Amino acid sequence: MTSLRREFRKSAGEQPSKHPPPFSLRLTAAERARLENEAAGKSLGAYIRERLLGDDAAPRKRRGNSPIKDHEALGRVLGALGQSRLSSNLNQLAKAVNTGALPVTPETEAELKEACRQVSVLRDELLRALGKSPGDGP
Repeated sequence: MTSLRREFRKSAGEQPSKHPPPFSLRLTAAERARLENEAAGKSLGAYIRERLLGDDAAPRKRRGNSPIKDHEALGRVLGALGQSRLSSNLNQLAKAVNTGALPVTPETEAELKEACRQVSVLRDELLRALGKSPGDGP
């Protein structure tokens, strides 16, 4: 970095970066596949650093505050959302209400209540997966 740029950044109050700049490495598809296979579940970056630097590699910080407490519950919610046509159906209902085309019959009311119940179940499962109690609120 030129001294003029350094002086400008210093006078502007800019703090130097806490992290060194990243290093980029281009690999062929075969090379990358081989490294990913050898990494056996580790991140590719961590594996390459370990191979290059051995015991001298500085330990990396881990992200420890994952909000997901129950991966199985989250999987159930995401699976249910993926199989449902919830967003499409809600959009059709909103359009029908806005155009006045939705007749309010006991059957329609019962179906809307059932849809609300199902959304509530999905919400509760998602909150549990995030480690919160369904009564905790948003």
